[in-house]
Amino acid sequence: LKATAKALAKVPQLNGFWLDDRLQVSEAIHIGFAIALRQGGLITPAIHHTDLLDMDELMAAVRDLIMRTRAGRLRGSEMTDATIVLTSLGDMGVDKVYGVIYPPQVALVGFGKIMDEVWVQDGLIGVRPVVHATLAGDHRASDGRTGAEFLDLLNKLLQEPAALWR
Repeated sequence: LKATAKALAKVPQLNGFWLDDRLQVSEAIHIGFAIALRQGGLITPAIHHTDLLDMDELMAAVRDLIMRTRAGRLRGSEMTDATIVLTSLGDMGVDKVYGVIYPPQVALVGFGKIMDEVWVQDGLIGVRPVVHATLAGDHRASDGRTGAEFLDLLNKLLQEPAALWR
């Protein structure tokens, strides 16, 4: 969530809505994330101002939102204000997620499971843990170059997790 928020701050074309036949970029970053319901299905409430929360506040907000979602006690704004959605199916054993955008949002970020892969780094072959991040984008609002810029930033942020605490 934090890495996504930081990347969105630098690639704002993916943070907003397609309304009235045009992109409306949101100044606020409200990341929705998919929560599985015990009775089946899922719901994607938003954490408001995700970019302004430190990691401790963000983790508390996630725990609170999951608890209130499963108890059926969400506020209306938490259901309608997400400027982008993040989904992860890694806990279900899925390698890669190719999500579907929830209109009027213009982007969705998907994460698969963490898995060991053969990787070349600094000319050396080794096995390292890897997670695949994918991006679904509305091409009316952005293009592949914008998506690539976002994913590159996201990758760099995830390579330095200590920086997310700052």
